[in-house]
Amino acid sequence: MLDYFEFYGLPVSFNPDAGLVKKKFYELSKKYHPDFYINESEEKQEEVLELSTVNNKAYQVLTDPQKRLHYILELKGQLTEGENYKLPQDFLMEMMEVNEALMDLQFDPDAARLAGLKVEVDEIEKGLGDKIAALTASFESADAEGQTALLIAIKDLYYRNKYLYRIRESINKAESAA
Repeated sequence: MLDYFEFYGLPVSFNPDAGLVKKKFYELSKKYHPDFYINESEEKQEEVLELSTVNNKAYQVLTDPQKRLHYILELKGQLTEGENYKLPQDFLMEMMEVNEALMDLQFDPDAARLAGLKVEVDEIEKGLGDKIAALTASFESADAEGQTALLIAIKDLYYRNKYLYRIRESINKAESAA
């Protein structure tokens, strides 16, 4: 996996300096602009086009907090393709109650109950977001062992957020059906 932080000459960070990321993007956009290599060999043109593509992808990932979170977890070996991550039982029980309430609302629509459920999910989501922000803020200053522990905790919150995202989609469907 290509390290976008290394490509930009930046340390791995959940909260990189946005101005510096933008500066690196523009710097490399100029350096790898295909028009400047029109008279070069086909191989060189392909290489520059590839580097230009990498630059665009790096910028997209490093400027989007959700993509960046996923990317760093993947980069650090915490996420693997097809992984069957087990969420904690207490979280699953809480989500089961939310899912049951959503199912009830499918059969017996009630705008007030739906609004209340949405507020409840918003609060859970905000709590997860606050925890992720606190953990990611301390990542850079931690030693290697501390970073590993933080990554494991962040991974758990990442999967909880993913689960919550599916619930949010169900709530949105219920709202549009109402």
